[in-house]
Amino acid sequence: MDKRILKDYIDACAVIRETEAEIRKLEKKRKHVEDKVTGSNPEWPYEPRSFSMRGTVETVADANRLNFEKHILETQKKDAEAMKEQVEEWMKNIPFRMQRIIRYKYFHRLSWEEVAALMKSKQGGEAVRLEFYRFMRKK
Repeated sequence: MDKRILKDYIDACAVIRETEAEIRKLEKKRKHVEDKVTGSNPEWPYEPRSFSMRGTVETVADANRLNFEKHILETQKKDAEAMKEQVEEWMKNIPFRMQRIIRYKYFHRLSWEEVAALMKSKQGGEAVRLEFYRFMRKK
């Protein structure tokens, strides 16, 4: 695992959120219709009933285009989720101190000085940064 993967994690989380929003937008593009009709049993005794009908008003070409776009977005989302899971699995296997440093620096995008303050480090941000880089070189 390297630093680049940690930055990709942030982007993967953003892609997941954005892709879910795009899929919702695609679904809203479908024109839904609903109507009520009356009918009866086809056999005796004939009794009138009311039925609800629902569906979409779109051409086959429009439906295919929307389904294709949705498929691409879902594939993108699946790839981003795989990247996210890979990083989260790796994070479970590193020391807690390093987990905190990575969360503050990369996930919350804080400066090294802010990370040091949250870690209650007396040496300051530069020392925490060096600790992180040494850890990443070992991995």
